[in-house]
Amino acid sequence: MNKTILTSLIFFFLSLSLIAQVGTLTGIVSDVNGEPLELINVSVKNYPLGTSTNSNGYFEIEAKPEIEYVIVFSSITHKIVEKKIVLKAGQQIKLNIALDSKSEQIQEIDIEDKQVRKTSLSRLDPKILTVIPETSGNFESIIKTLPGVSSNNELSSQYSVRGGNFDENLIYVNDVQIYRPFLIRSGQQEGLSFINSDMVSSVLFSAGGFDAKYGDKMSSVLDIRYKKPTKFGGAVSASLMGGAVMLEGRSKNSKFTHITGFRYKTSEYVLNSLETEGTYDPKFLDFQTYLTYALSKKFEVSLLGNIANNSFTFSPQNRKTKFGTVNDALELDMYYEGQEVDKFQTGTGAATLTFKPHDRLNLKLVGSGFVTNEQETFDILTAYAINAVSNDLGSDNLGDSIANLGAGTYLLHGRNFLYATIIAVEHKGNFYNGFQNWQWGIKAQQERIEDQLNEWKMVDSAGYSMPLDENELMMFYSARANNTIISMRYNAFLQNTNTYDIHSNELNVTIGARAAYWDYNDEFVVSPRVNIALEPDWEKDFVFRFSTGFYHQPAFYKEMRTREGILNENIKAQKSTHFVLGADYNFKAWGRPFKLVAEAYYKHLTDLVYYQVDNVRIIYSGQNDTDGYAYGLDMKINGEFVKGVDSWLSLSVMRTQEKLRQLHSDELDDEGNEIVLHPGYMPRPSDQRVNLGMFFQDYFPGNPDYKMHMQINFGTGLPFNQPSKTLRYDRLRTKAYQRVDIGFSKVLKRSNKNYPKGHYLHHVTDAWISAEAFNLFDRENTISHEWVTDYQGREYGVENSLTGFRLNVKLTVHF
Repeated sequence: MNKTILTSLIFFFLSLSLIAQVGTLTGIVSDVNGEPLELINVSVKNYPLGTSTNSNGYFEIEAKPEIEYVIVFSSITHKIVEKKIVLKAGQQIKLNIALDSKSEQIQEIDIEDKQVRKTSLSRLDPKILTVIPETSGNFESIIKTLPGVSSNNELSSQYSVRGGNFDENLIYVNDVQIYRPFLIRSGQQEGLSFINSDMVSSVLFSAGGFDAKYGDKMSSVLDIRYKKPTKFGGAVSASLMGGAVMLEGRSKNSKFTHITGFRYKTSEYVLNSLETEGTYDPKFLDFQTYLTYALSKKFEVSLLGNIANNSFTFSPQNRKTKFGTVNDALELDMYYEGQEVDKFQTGTGAATLTFKPHDRLNLKLVGSGFVTNEQETFDILTAYAINAVSNDLGSDNLGDSIANLGAGTYLLHGRNFLYATIIAVEHKGNFYNGFQNWQWGIKAQQERIEDQLNEWKMVDSAGYSMPLDENELMMFYSARANNTIISMRYNAFLQNTNTYDIHSNELNVTIGARAAYWDYNDEFVVSPRVNIALEPDWEKDFVFRFSTGFYHQPAFYKEMRTREGILNENIKAQKSTHFVLGADYNFKAWGRPFKLVAEAYYKHLTDLVYYQVDNVRIIYSGQNDTDGYAYGLDMKINGEFVKGVDSWLSLSVMRTQEKLRQLHSDELDDEGNEIVLHPGYMPRPSDQRVNLGMFFQDYFPGNPDYKMHMQINFGTGLPFNQPSKTLRYDRLRTKAYQRVDIGFSKVLKRSNKNYPKGHYLHHVTDAWISAEAFNLFDRENTISHEWVTDYQGREYGVENSLTGFRLNVKLTVHF
């Protein structure tokens, strides 16, 4: 209650502001052909004022009178224009500007973004994804090299941020929250992520301390905007792993825009580098469209649609893996019968009505829906043998199996089906008076989830069924459930951003709060948040930021379901309190622009739901049974290490631990009562202490048509458990994740080179061909473990490795 009163008082006093007579500058920004340009930055040099153009190219700025201002028009695609003006009190000046496109093939990277720089968000260039060498081909690969972000699976688009798990990250596309399939358990099944990189125009990402306008998750937010095309165009790409087609256009009267993409992917070529030999048949299809229509100068309607059909069929045959040490060399031989057949069909749709009574006020009504139909079926019988391997350097049998140490079989069975629909209606608003920016929203969402779970595992280890029971055949693990949930969620937010000029030092303060209610468990939570940014009037270009707030994550279906399929109707929201202190510094070295960013953070975590990770599947306990913390330091430097092309290096140091409130040991005391333990802090499954990411670009001197693109990922080992251990805090660690992907490209057609009509390249804007080497050093990275037992009862965790070295060829054409 005190928290709510404090938030209300803050908003009350914040709304009291002085009213002064001002002058107004309005105008339209267009290209040289007279077409209006959207999202052009319009800023006032050396003053904390600015805006951006709307879909009609219109802008409006209010400023104090009798001062000479320099108005700067800029974007990453057009040349900068500066105009001087002097406003009088109550005067309105109209200034129309035409911008020329940048024609250089290698552009100087503008790393200054005043509107985003003073928030916890960072802006990314979506064009990078067209050249970054990456196995999955998903948009999220660009996120994995950022500070605070870790991922140890190149087949998956999922990632963890600052000690969180995959389910703690928000993704928005054009104000619509994006959902993933529920039953995915491995990167092999995952396929294409929702985001189509060919359709993206803007990318914002925050690793923590984000504003109240973003939803109810604990770790991060990825905010994507799709393009509103200004002319007809398209793109075609093809590689050994699939292809994509994109078409875009705009009507002659500029009222209607469309952009549509189709993608096909098959990862069979890459999966054949795995240790387990067999028949892999992955097929992933995706169709997506974004349409807008201006009903009038004040009303606009837009439609976003996506249909995805992902299927994965796998028939394993055999596997041979050497493990152990030099002095105790062992080999695991495995033989399989059966197959796995998975299907994931998802659809997302959204309609947005935008009303702009005037350019200071923007109102939106968004209706969205998500549907998923998932099935996961498998029957796989596995027989294994553990053999000792000869390590005698002088023997002809070096490396051969010389003795059998253990044998066993296990049978996996699964018939899992899930159908879910999520329907939401939301209103969002934005009011900007030149000095303050108010944003608000309210949302109602219905969820219906039907889940049929039926899976079990039977283990026959060294001639004995595990667990051993003299009276009946026991399953090593079994889960059977038939759950249906229909519930409503309601949430709302309000936030204000104010800019103060304090002795030529610019201070930005954003204060806001979120409220959320879920009728399933009758829980109501309030999350106030504050972000403060200071740009001092120094010779050197620094910005300092501090953000704090409450980040409550009400439970979703996965968190409330135990491994056995039982639902916890009393589960509460997981809670995280963020404290983030950061700074960034823009500077020049060797005459080229650079940016250095650093953030230190601490997260206090309560009411956590304990979980374990198997590949990309998160297995929750279904209880609010742990508390924890996370702290660390993130650093990133980016800029033109090579003149004209952007590269970056990020480094993160982090620690996250949790403490179980109580732990049942399955042991009894002298009186026959179960012993309950209270263990201390233990590493969370995402406790990756050091993480390094790098993306580097270069080109041949004097010939930028030949380029090199390299991505490097390094992360220290992650904690994991030995299944037979009762004490879950007794954790081991995987070996470090190390991977280098490199690509070489040749530009076939430059954007500034024109061909006459009739030439086959006349309609091509640009084109290039790439040769890529995935996992250049063929590093055997670990994703999980296969647990087997020998005749003496010793348990071995044999590493399940990820993909090996592979070559790829890719052709990309824009027109």
